[in-house]
Amino acid sequence: MSKKPSVVQLNNDFIKDENLKKRYEAEEIRQKNRFMAWVLIFVMLLFILPTYNLVRSYLTLQSRKAEVVQLRKDYAKLKKRTDNQQTLAKQLKNDTFVAKYARAKYYFSKDGEKVYPLPDLLPK
Repeated sequence: MSKKPSVVQLNNDFIKDENLKKRYEAEEIRQKNRFMAWVLIFVMLLFILPTYNLVRSYLTLQSRKAEVVQLRKDYAKLKKRTDNQQTLAKQLKNDTFVAKYARAKYYFSKDGEKVYPLPDLLPK
């Protein structure tokens, strides 16, 4: 037993006009949403570019900080080496030290002397 639907759809000019208005309103809402989507994409691009530059600058800063740390270590080593060489240069002005240094490092000796090398005798 099938029943016929009791609801009858009217197909007059008023109903057609109302349906047409609903379609226009739906299309208008779609266009607004599309516009807002483009605005959102544009705003996202405006934030992405500075963020990229900020991240790149941060990474550059970190690498430079690491380079500064390495250069300070190198400076400390070179400073220590320079100080040792300056101390040696001052000591080489003393004739007795020069004689001891030449005997220890280059095994110079006077006639009839024997030289025995001692490892801790030389300055570094």
